[in-house]
Amino acid sequence: MGRRHMPVALSVLVLTVATFGLASCSPPKPNIVVVMTDDQTAESIRFMPNVQELLGEEGTTFTNHLVSYSLCCPSRSTFLTGQYAHNHGVLGNDPPHGGYAKLDHTNTLPVWLQRSGYTTTLVGKYLNGYGDTDPNERPPGWDDWYALVGKSAYHPYDYQMNRNGEIRQYGSTPEDYQTDVLADDAVDAIDRRAPSSAPFFLWVTPLAPHREPSVGPIQPAPRHLGAYDDLPLPRPPNFNEADVSDKPAFVRQLPRLTAAKIDEITTAYRREAESLLAVDEMVGRMYDALQESGELDNTIFVFVSDNGFSHGEHRWPTGKVRVYDEAVRVPLIVRGPGFAADRQVTDPVINIDLAPTLVERSGATPGRVMDGRSLRDRDRSRPILFEAQHSINPYFGVQSGRWVWVEYTNGEKELYDMIADPYQLASRHKDPGLTNLRTNLADLLAELKTCTGDSCRTP
Repeated sequence: MGRRHMPVALSVLVLTVATFGLASCSPPKPNIVVVMTDDQTAESIRFMPNVQELLGEEGTTFTNHLVSYSLCCPSRSTFLTGQYAHNHGVLGNDPPHGGYAKLDHTNTLPVWLQRSGYTTTLVGKYLNGYGDTDPNERPPGWDDWYALVGKSAYHPYDYQMNRNGEIRQYGSTPEDYQTDVLADDAVDAIDRRAPSSAPFFLWVTPLAPHREPSVGPIQPAPRHLGAYDDLPLPRPPNFNEADVSDKPAFVRQLPRLTAAKIDEITTAYRREAESLLAVDEMVGRMYDALQESGELDNTIFVFVSDNGFSHGEHRWPTGKVRVYDEAVRVPLIVRGPGFAADRQVTDPVINIDLAPTLVERSGATPGRVMDGRSLRDRDRSRPILFEAQHSINPYFGVQSGRWVWVEYTNGEKELYDMIADPYQLASRHKDPGLTNLRTNLADLLAELKTCTGDSCRTP
């Protein structure tokens, strides 16, 4: 049995791969298990002992994993396509530029895997807006479909699920707690699929630790409520930043956080951490189910989050959709064949790399020109694109080496040295000694804005 811990929080992407047989035999295709949390920061992985020990110590942790578009629907669409948002076309959470209806669901990772012989299962939240028009709809590529419906997905209780075409309403008893229901479904999927000779793909997407403004801080499972009542709120150097004169106008207009606001952020942070404990227990149960079925060493298990979140950094009490590190850096741990145990990788990787990795390991044939590269084919010098074309403060940005350059559509700019200034306290976009650097970064960004495939990897 796997080690048991009271977990804490994060978005998990789990991939499990098959062990190769004798040299004279074709290697079996690995199973793929991905646990993706919602709005989990890289820092919060410390609350998840099962994730750290069962996956991290037995797999590879990517400490410099970034997301290109720090928002749920564009980021999840990138996972499903291996493409930047300007290529897959999902440019926000809501119509007309984003949401569930904007993605071509006939040409996604589960479709490619299914054609390659995989059985496929979705458990949890899919894309923003799913079920708003037709809660009975099931996108192509999924054999089993256990999807949270509409806005109810953001409620730990009193939510709806489409369970293979049956719409089921859940109540408000402890047994209805959403993360635990999803955990039961995930374990059941493993138990049902593991005996088959066909490989399986399981994507599990709990809501935690996401908070919904209309609902308030997320509710942890009753057994975990209060577990972190004394947890201090992290206060890095950019927390409630004193001098934002170097920042764009939308940041300069933010007031300093009051003591009351900091107390509010602290309470929400504690509830988020507690909500991750149930996710951590879920990961432990899934690990045990894979081990008991004999499929653990034939499975790529990935833990990941769709995007990060602010907790007072640069005066932002909440939020994402920014090129600040707390919004774009998220956890990524991969356990399974091809990924060394107890290894830390500091090379920059990005969420466009996940689909190419799974395609490579599964032998599936992609139906799209993917912009990413396998996690096993890293290039430290590769530039990374940030984009948010239809956000409140639209921008494009690029990370190249130690530098992050951002251009807002209103003409404002930012430039950070991520080695000398990892907390992004002093933008150097007006530094007269960096004129040539800014020109080079602006030229590089202009290429990346419309890149496709190879040109995204080596512009």
